[in-house]
Amino acid sequence: MNDIVSIVVVEDDAVIRTVLEMNLAAEGFTKVVACERGDEGLDAIRRRKPDLVLLDVMLPGVDGFTICSRVRATPALSGTRIVMLTARTESEDIVRGLECGADDYVTKPFDRKVLMARIRAVLRRGAPIAVNADFDGLTLSEEGYSAKLDGDELKLPPGEFRILALLVSHRGRVLTRSRILDSVQSGDKFTAERTIDVQIANLRRKLGRWADHIETIRGVGYRVKP
Repeated sequence: MNDIVSIVVVEDDAVIRTVLEMNLAAEGFTKVVACERGDEGLDAIRRRKPDLVLLDVMLPGVDGFTICSRVRATPALSGTRIVMLTARTESEDIVRGLECGADDYVTKPFDRKVLMARIRAVLRRGAPIAVNADFDGLTLSEEGYSAKLDGDELKLPPGEFRILALLVSHRGRVLTRSRILDSVQSGDKFTAERTIDVQIANLRRKLGRWADHIETIRGVGYRVKP
């Protein structure tokens, strides 16, 4: 039910902020708090622990990239989805947002129907992942997106966790970038598929010795070796 989904909007443009509030209300989202400044938004996120954050990039006080990183570093906010709102269309900026742990991005000016479709898709992806695995020292649990390697906790943002969980749960099968994309991201196909490569690279760096289990199938995608 939309009326029980908690949303925090962090947007410094008063017109866009009002439009977002109106559109969310029209779609039945009633638990919405809007903030103008980044520091105010971060405080609201920490206090309310929302299901979703609509986060502008360029903000007074604290920028959106920093907010995203701080949210992802807070265990109590592990279930919070983040959609970044940006006027920047360069792929480097979009990749940076996803590397910070954002679940999706929407470029301005945005179409209302597209934005709402993205929001619903991200909220659906927020559902628990049906994976509990223990493979060569790597332990994954859907409870709190928990990942441990040789007993040590891995700090993985939700997007990276979902990619790793997907690969592990399909061990031995090659998954195309499009298949991975359908499960963990949405957005422009070319740019978003590139971000899958970035997130795989991040995972390999964090996984250390275990990274050898992730195999690149050139021109196709990835798999965890059987």
